[in-house]
Amino acid sequence: MFTSPFSRVAALRVLLALGSSSLSAIVAAPADPTTEAGEAKLTDPTVECTPYNYPAVSSALTSFPPIWEPASIVPGDMDAEEQWAAIQGGVPDIPPKGTLSGNFGGLNYPQSDPDCWWTFSQCTTPKAPGLVPDIAVMPEPQTLGYGFDDGPNCSHNAFYDYLSAQNQKATMFYIGSNVMDWPLEAQRAVTDGHEICVHTWSHHYMTSFTSEDAFAELYYSLKAIKLVTGVTPTCWRPPFGDIDDRIRSISSGMGLRTVLWKYDSDDWQFGSTPGVTSADVDNNYQKMINDADNGLFANVGTMILTHELNNYTMAEAMKYYPLLKKAFANIVPVGVGLNVSHPYAETSYTLPSFAQYVSGDAGSSSGANANNTAPIAPTTNATVTSSVAPATSSTAAQPSGTSAAAAQSESGAGSARMDLRKNIAAVICVASVLAGALLVGAH
Repeated sequence: MFTSPFSRVAALRVLLALGSSSLSAIVAAPADPTTEAGEAKLTDPTVECTPYNYPAVSSALTSFPPIWEPASIVPGDMDAEEQWAAIQGGVPDIPPKGTLSGNFGGLNYPQSDPDCWWTFSQCTTPKAPGLVPDIAVMPEPQTLGYGFDDGPNCSHNAFYDYLSAQNQKATMFYIGSNVMDWPLEAQRAVTDGHEICVHTWSHHYMTSFTSEDAFAELYYSLKAIKLVTGVTPTCWRPPFGDIDDRIRSISSGMGLRTVLWKYDSDDWQFGSTPGVTSADVDNNYQKMINDADNGLFANVGTMILTHELNNYTMAEAMKYYPLLKKAFANIVPVGVGLNVSHPYAETSYTLPSFAQYVSGDAGSSSGANANNTAPIAPTTNATVTSSVAPATSSTAAQPSGTSAAAAQSESGAGSARMDLRKNIAAVICVASVLAGALLVGAH
């Protein structure tokens, strides 16, 4: 019979020695669904996704389009009108395409693809003058640009905890309506050091909108993210990749660089598209991993489309992360891979350079992090209640005068919480090992 080298008393002494400070912190800082830090400690998805009223959002609702409805400029919004007027003259005269839900039936579009329409040909190099190419790869070899669409998801704590435990940052493409629904969850991305990009207000096919409404989809997403997190993104991803030179011109005029992808996990289709299985999603991940193993990214890296959409897509991301780590030399947020030092209009916030990040300095994101941290009251009759896009959404220049967030830097608090999470993970790990030893020794 195997005898454990630990006595029960010795094991407990080791556990307490390693984890006393962390355990004290856990007792001192219980989960609290009224602040970002408290919301981040919730572990029950049902509790995480209990709707709540967030005063900064509920008091501003009349200055936004209806949540999850296709956006238009809100009547009387002079800031939006002025920004649109400044952009409008440079937008190419390209008519809208198809419907909001992506029905392009009957569209007589030329085979020559004059509009560089990604949905038609996956074109990423604009044909209209003055527009820069879309971002679809990482310039560094053996590097994966890591990001997730359709957040913030109300039940993402386990996923974000996992990323924190791996010291892995990512680019989060947030839907404006989701940010209004789940503001504390959106704040966590900034606190954890992730990069936030825009994923439109209502998650529809962008080329189907009129130019003014396409502007509104981006404008109000920027405004929502600024309201809730205190930062204004400089990047975006069109839902379904649906972009042409008209939409590029609008987003470029707003200071947004377009981010697409080379590989598609199709994770969002599992459970929503008949015939798509989990094995199909696994195969999509594996194809990119095989290409990495075969040296396809020896000169230039790549990006894959994945989602924060639901528990399945996030679980897939966690399942494949160790395999991606083996296949790629580097896994980085998009901004880091492009050496974007200032990912937001607020230049006080900085990202580490690619060299800093891959050398292990992944936690050097600093600056703004100006979350609105005023306590809020949970309620079952919240003003903002939607947690998923409408059925038509299968997946999912800085607005002036839009911030209702308190200009309080939480970088110190965020760093302390990150250290606490790592300590908690260490305590749990040691506790598991020692518990196993104790159980074996008892037999």
